[in-house]
Amino acid sequence: MSSEFSVAVLFADVVGSTELYEVLGDLKARETVGQCIDVMRRATETYNGRVVKTIGDEVMATFPTADGAMNAARDMQVAISKGEVVSGGGAPLAIRVGCDFGPVIPEQRDVFGSTVNTANRVTSQAKAAQVLITDNMVANLGAEWRVAVRQIDLAPLKGKSGEVAMYEALWQSEDITSMLPTITWGDQKKKTRGKMRIRYLGKEVTVDSVRPHATLGRSEDNDLVVKGNLISRLHARVEMSRDRFLLIDQSTNGSFVVTRQGEELFVRRDSVPISGEGVIGLGRVVQPGSAQAITFIQED
Repeated sequence: MSSEFSVAVLFADVVGSTELYEVLGDLKARETVGQCIDVMRRATETYNGRVVKTIGDEVMATFPTADGAMNAARDMQVAISKGEVVSGGGAPLAIRVGCDFGPVIPEQRDVFGSTVNTANRVTSQAKAAQVLITDNMVANLGAEWRVAVRQIDLAPLKGKSGEVAMYEALWQSEDITSMLPTITWGDQKKKTRGKMRIRYLGKEVTVDSVRPHATLGRSEDNDLVVKGNLISRLHARVEMSRDRFLLIDQSTNGSFVVTRQGEELFVRRDSVPISGEGVIGLGRVVQPGSAQAITFIQED
């Protein structure tokens, strides 16, 4: 009987491969996907990983360490983003990566277990050019990678009880730098002027240079607690970022903004600048004055 051992399990796949086949034709698309697979394989082997199998446009690999998996994921993304593989025909080319760390059961040349299943399902939640990991991965990372991850969601995953914390690993150096304004805010020469007041059901929080962010969601730990079936526990946050205010969505269903001028904006697992006055809806569009409306007012 095979015994368990713990590894980092990584899945990486080509985003939009169906479109590639439609735009490029079968032969050219297959060649392009094959080149992406080669990139993933080389990155895996560089960091002592093993490609367990490839399935169509997807690679499954294992690594003895969490850091090794993250280094490989970064190299994969860098290679694709810098055009090491060119699709031709104007078709977009990107990959997404997901990882988990934990015990697996080896069988012949494959591995099985809940760690494999979780890594695969986390990958399905990732966007193009994104690397998503679990809290098990974070717990096994070294200091260099730990400062480059941020929690973006609490989401249900098939086969898991409750909600699973998911983290984005920022593989681009400029993204890592952008995570640090609250640490070095006092040294920044260029600061956002003014403040943003955010109100919901009689409670108000202010985002400014003293308090550079506020969280919104249904968990009691948030600065503004907003209940609802469409609202994630950690749904979104309003952040003061250098020369502007941002609404950063971290949810499953997204966030909606309606400005005073009536413009409607939608953001999901991304950020959008907000200014002036308006309302924020978590999980659905809301109108000013409604019970679920979160109002924001920027002041000088």
